[in-house]
Amino acid sequence: MYEACTSFPHPQRCFEAVFEFLAMRCALRRLSRDVTATKGNEFEDYFLKRELLMGIYEKGFERPSPIQEESIPIALTGSDILARAKNGTGKTAAFCIPALEKIDQDTNAIQVVILVPTRELALQTSQVCKELGKHLNIQVMVTTGGTSLKDDIMRLYQPVHLLVGTPGRILDLAKKGVCVLKDCNMLVMDEADKLLSPEFQPSIEQLIRFVPENRQILMFSATFPVTVKDFKDRYLQKPYVINLMDELTLKGITQFYAFVEERQKVHCLNTLFSKLQINQSIIFCNSVNRMLQDHRNRVFHDFRNGACRNLVCTDLFTRGIDIQAVNVVINFDFPKNSETYLHRVGRSGRFGHLGLAVNLITYEDRFNLYRIEQELGTEIKQIPPHIDQAIYCRSVFLVPVGKSWFTIVAVRSGVGNDGDNFLEVAVVAIARSLFY
Repeated sequence: MYEACTSFPHPQRCFEAVFEFLAMRCALRRLSRDVTATKGNEFEDYFLKRELLMGIYEKGFERPSPIQEESIPIALTGSDILARAKNGTGKTAAFCIPALEKIDQDTNAIQVVILVPTRELALQTSQVCKELGKHLNIQVMVTTGGTSLKDDIMRLYQPVHLLVGTPGRILDLAKKGVCVLKDCNMLVMDEADKLLSPEFQPSIEQLIRFVPENRQILMFSATFPVTVKDFKDRYLQKPYVINLMDELTLKGITQFYAFVEERQKVHCLNTLFSKLQINQSIIFCNSVNRMLQDHRNRVFHDFRNGACRNLVCTDLFTRGIDIQAVNVVINFDFPKNSETYLHRVGRSGRFGHLGLAVNLITYEDRFNLYRIEQELGTEIKQIPPHIDQAIYCRSVFLVPVGKSWFTIVAVRSGVGNDGDNFLEVAVVAIARSLFY
């Protein structure tokens, strides 16, 4: 390691980068059974292209999660899929991996369309596809409303294999004849319940007419209302049904409520910020404040990259957004229904990590609180005077030992939501002399 670092123009920076990398790797985070209860499969078991496997491992995926184990082999056979799994358990990769595997990069045509309900989710999903397929010669395009239609038309005159976007914009491009979908053999619907709401369903049904009759449809979501069943019966051909929702809320998320008056909410929020160990947090409000698309993109980009730690937003941000540094969600305004609540708290505790959800409850919210608990089969406890950091975050300590070594220690203990006691310790020693 010493020889490798000293060969760089700035060896001190290299040492610091290595140090930070080892600290990150050794700081263990306990994962819940939502992502660890697997069959023991490996990505190699699916006989994927070597270049795709390279992208998967470089993305940091070690082995498939339960939803990926169930979905990937079935999707590769060409069967339609109706999959229900919790937020933050790896649904995006569950359809991106088979989509990338089935694309023929030598055929200059749109072969896969991924539909999502929001612009932010479209940007995130397209980025995942690009990262997983970085060693494949596959062209990924993202298109959403609120952006330049002319730019999208010009882009479609260049090669595009995989198209990610919102239904209205893709339908508009298809009607204009510039988005040709006659070779699209796979249609993916992420957050399918939202896509089949009255806002989107007419566009979805029109869009399906532009793809071949023998297309494959993959539908993924955490919640499936009656509209999904009606759509499935009309458009899916003997779908393979996957249901990993033995319970609705994520196992790694601890939920609390605090009774407050409306005028006390800001003070309560300040108190929470002073007492909680927050990596990044999302504060949800029910009111809507319109923002220009460019500004929305910039805010989303800054939050994702860690330039800001706390984000105040509406339910626009509840769908599929995956930022694993988020460990605290605060419902400043309590949601009106269980579906919205489920998607909100699912922004923390991503991919089996621990998270915390705090709900500010007014007198008017008390019935909604009880109803949501009953519908989700979960318990939202009253917030205690002190919240143990072990239930929603981890700690890393840098300890000098003697004159020659740094020891990085990550320690966390406590009682998990499943009642199991746990103690996690990771230690790495690095020669201090390397840093001088």
